[in-house]
Amino acid sequence: MKRKFLAVVLAGLSAALVSGGALAQKRYDSGANDKEIKLGNVNPYSGPASAYGAIGKSMDAYFKKINAEGGINGRQIKFISLDDGYNPARTVEQIRKLVEEEEVLATVGVLGTPPNSAIHKYMNQKKMPQLFVATGATKWGDPKNFPWTMGWQPNYQGESKIYAQHLLETKPNAKIGILYQNDDYGKDYLKGFLDGLGDKAKTMIVKQLTYEVTDPTIDSQMVELKASGADVFFNITTPKFAAQAIKKAAEIGWKPQHYLNNVSNSVGAVMVPAGAENGVGILSVFYLKDPTDSQWANTPEFKEWLTFMQKHMPGSDLKDLNYVFGYTMAQGVVQVLKQAGDNLTRENVMRQAANIEMNLPMLLPGVNVKTTPDDFYPIERGQLARWDGKTWVLQGKVFGR
Repeated sequence: MKRKFLAVVLAGLSAALVSGGALAQKRYDSGANDKEIKLGNVNPYSGPASAYGAIGKSMDAYFKKINAEGGINGRQIKFISLDDGYNPARTVEQIRKLVEEEEVLATVGVLGTPPNSAIHKYMNQKKMPQLFVATGATKWGDPKNFPWTMGWQPNYQGESKIYAQHLLETKPNAKIGILYQNDDYGKDYLKGFLDGLGDKAKTMIVKQLTYEVTDPTIDSQMVELKASGADVFFNITTPKFAAQAIKKAAEIGWKPQHYLNNVSNSVGAVMVPAGAENGVGILSVFYLKDPTDSQWANTPEFKEWLTFMQKHMPGSDLKDLNYVFGYTMAQGVVQVLKQAGDNLTRENVMRQAANIEMNLPMLLPGVNVKTTPDDFYPIERGQLARWDGKTWVLQGKVFGR
């Protein structure tokens, strides 16, 4: 009887030790515990770039879906998304609130090049993950100097080089007019395009114009570009101004070969407001499956996205690619957190983010997500598509590595 009692006691002690060891293995920074993972985000829900607010809304909806299914390793995601109106000064205020008051574990999907540029050094000084920023600026892939910042989408310079390559192959004697937003975002796209054209840039580009994000319209710039004699137009604008540019070109009868940057090729946010027929022939780069492209309609991946939208975001514009963007990025965040397991420190979050390789359902075939400790560009592939008045039609091969 004594032996049996002793065995029970020893078994109990052994279980307690195992349990204690398991508990000891859990590691947390502020913003995480046994029940919750707190994530921060800043998006322009108001102001000139408010079309991108769809990204933050879809991320929020996806995390709520995950929570309803039991969370991540038993923990619920608390997603705090604040509005900055695409104003960098406001971004700084909101990020300080998230980092210093809310004490989030990480920020994810903060949108825009100027807003992220304003917090870039601060985030790295604080050793706070600035994870999967929603901007393709090339500088987000610099793990040596900024180890706490990581991009998401294909970088702008790489995308611009695709346009330049296509142009040199199809229209080597082109006269090019360029309109770009006068900030780091616009200049990054411009640099890639100039690099892609090489020595020919000097002779091919006949006019370069800028606009400010606070401008009401870009009508005067469009008139000036047409007057320059340009027969190719590289349109480096955010959604509001992209729609204006397409519409104005039609109004003044200017019909150049038109390249439109990826960040503004949403059917719902840009092509329809511009007048769908006005954009026929425009070329852009894609890495996501466009929800208006009928070839995806009967695929399990699209049906899964559609079900998500109908259940968690009823009434939303199903033509808006920004909802696909937010959905896909949220899946990337979930994967990183799953990999982190019970080691929910900021250091481990970045370590896991720098060691992912996966295919996500709404990425184009041939496009994947892959990072290493030396490569902070998760998505590096894309494919040209042409607008036919109703949808984007994919062209040629997948570019990138």
